Amino acid sequence: MFYWLFYEKLHHVFTPFRVFQYATFRTAFASLTALFLCIVLGPWLIARLRAFQIGQYIREDGPKSHMAKAGTPTMGGLLIVISIVVPTLLWANLRNPYIWIAMLALLAFGAIGFIDDYAKVRRKRNLGLTARRKILLQLIVALIVGFILLMLHKHGMYSTNINVPFFKSFQPDLLIQKWVHSAWTYPLAFIGFYAFISFIIVGSSNAVNLTDGLDGLAIGLMIIASGAMTALAYVTGHMKLAEYLDLARLPGSSELTVFCASMTGASLGFLWYNAHPAEIFMGDVGSLALGGSLGVVAVLIKQEILLRCIIISRRWGGRNRRSLRGFGFSGW
Repeated sequence: MFYWLFYEKLHHVFTPFRVFQYATFRTAFASLTALFLCIVLGPWLIARLRAFQIGQYIREDGPKSHMAKAGTPTMGGLLIVISIVVPTLLWANLRNPYIWIAMLALLAFGAIGFIDDYAKVRRKRNLGLTARRKILLQLIVALIVGFILLMLHKHGMYSTNINVPFFKSFQPDLLIQKWVHSAWTYPLAFIGFYAFISFIIVGSSNAVNLTDGLDGLAIGLMIIASGAMTALAYVTGHMKLAEYLDLARLPGSSELTVFCASMTGASLGFLWYNAHPAEIFMGDVGSLALGGSLGVVAVLIKQEILLRCIIISRRWGGRNRRSLRGFGFSGW
């Protein structure tokens, strides 16, 4: 909104408003706005969740040390989602389609997590959506995103090639071009694309969800991952930097730095309340939203393989997390 108001409409009247055209300027203020919103709204949301008795339910077979966390307000991901959406709407160029795709993923995966968290609260047990239903809903969102990307590809606004790190000249196409031109094989030409996109997006969403378990763990990793995506989104949209690093350049993707910076700022603000001892948990509404939108950003800027490397590193972190939980079972 500020881009449209101060740059497109008012910079002719007051020339210093031209600074709003720069993505770096808006990225910095978007992250600060997200951080401010999360810190300011945090106490209010925690109080409201406690008033509505929306607390965390601990698995009966879990470690006894975790039982002390029972009743801690959950569904704090609502705070994260709000702290991402509002700065993005304020500071991004809303004519950019990639911004709307990223926010669609954020809200859609957040809605799935909300349904799951609400089911747990309603049943008063740590049993929400079944794994099969949750995966099915995530796949539907991923397929919708894939369909939108194919529409952009049709208009030359998105590439279906994969950018493989360390192999700059190797960029395989997810579409089977030979089958696209035949009416008999046309539907089969997109199977590889949809399968790969779904694997990345759903995998990323569940990676954050599975990592969430200890105070500040998942949100701390999200600060690192979203910060990295902020830099990569800017480089991908910068003509000279993308050419120098031989990355797949996507004109307009630099606007995604505003979204990613909002994600970083919101994650940093939420860590203030989620660090040990946690005052609030993000719940599935937060973990699924963050992971899903992170996966969509990686798909948009053609850094899917790099994101998988981040997820693999989270698996190693997950092993350490299980070791820490082992101390909980043993009474540490």
